[in-house]
Amino acid sequence: MIEFDRVSKSFWTGSQRKVILDRASFRVELGHSLGILAANGTGKTTLINMMAGLEKPDEGRITRNSRISFPLGFMGGVVAKHTGTENARYIARLYGLDPDYVESFCRWLCDLGEYFDRPVGTYSAGMRSRLSFALMLALEFDIYLIDEGMPSTTDVEFNRKAGSLLRERLRHATIVIVSHDPRTLEKFCRSAAVLRHGQLYMFDTLEEARRLYDYEAQG
Repeated sequence: MIEFDRVSKSFWTGSQRKVILDRASFRVELGHSLGILAANGTGKTTLINMMAGLEKPDEGRITRNSRISFPLGFMGGVVAKHTGTENARYIARLYGLDPDYVESFCRWLCDLGEYFDRPVGTYSAGMRSRLSFALMLALEFDIYLIDEGMPSTTDVEFNRKAGSLLRERLRHATIVIVSHDPRTLEKFCRSAAVLRHGQLYMFDTLEEARRLYDYEAQG
């Protein structure tokens, strides 16, 4: 479960204060995947990072009592000066898993060859994305966080293997996905919410959320 209790978050842009959340309260329950519709520039990535614990609220409280993934594609936990092997084994120990298993799994899925034993700072953007994705799939979470703005990989074989594993994993997990496109949410969830004027409006169906989102866009 993830619960936001009167949470506020804003940024100073240099000319004005941009409000992401304004004393917002909502809850994500296990077993109930949630799609969040939000226009570009409204704070989708900030919201998903707050759920993961990567960003703190200005006010209010965020409660997490489940195993929650880092956002898909997030590279903050990977140390650039360390090799893929070193990063995989470190993450494994951090989560109390077998380092040999996590290293072998990531090595197989990434298929980076000799680069897996080189510093991550020498990787291309696509190679770093593959490592990050593999690290997430090597771990098991109750709630997976997906931000449509996260970088993706163009490697066809990796996408095939990783996509198959992700679909299998998501069959038994709860998903929170943020997007500006309702069609993206259709693939993952039935219920949805709309991030609007600092509040998250929850709906039982994606269609209900879509009506408010479309109305706001037209306005």
